[in-house]
Amino acid sequence: MPDLPPRTRGVIALLEANCTVCMICARECPDWCIHIDSHTETEQQPGSARPRARNVLDRFAIDYGQCLYCGICVEACPFDALHWAPDFSYPGTGTPSGDGAVAELVHERDVLGTWVSHVPPPPPLDPAAEPAPETAARGGTGTPGRPGALRRRT
Repeated sequence: MPDLPPRTRGVIALLEANCTVCMICARECPDWCIHIDSHTETEQQPGSARPRARNVLDRFAIDYGQCLYCGICVEACPFDALHWAPDFSYPGTGTPSGDGAVAELVHERDVLGTWVSHVPPPPPLDPAAEPAPETAARGGTGTPGRPGALRRRT
């Protein structure tokens, strides 16, 4: 692997615990390469009069055959669910022998989630600040104060 700068754009990693299925990333994507499916579940909170509805992520996929690698989805996500990972030799990029063709360029959330462990942490802004979501939520529990952190959904 070549020596790459620490925040190199390679692939987009999904931190699923922070995804609230708000669809902002898919709407802001200029080439519509993000595909999201979800359903709504209702759950009764203790002490609440009415059940609360919440969206549950069923599918999150990125078609890297269409992706421009512009990063608009990463910047637009208000919940820090998308991050740049420096991986660049992933399935679909092809090899000189022809393996890994274009048909393998659509990656589902299980693959996108594995790349979160490769996301380098950003430089700290304040010594007293909470840890970055990339480092605090590698176990899949979400970031404190973020949707999904209290429900511990996967």
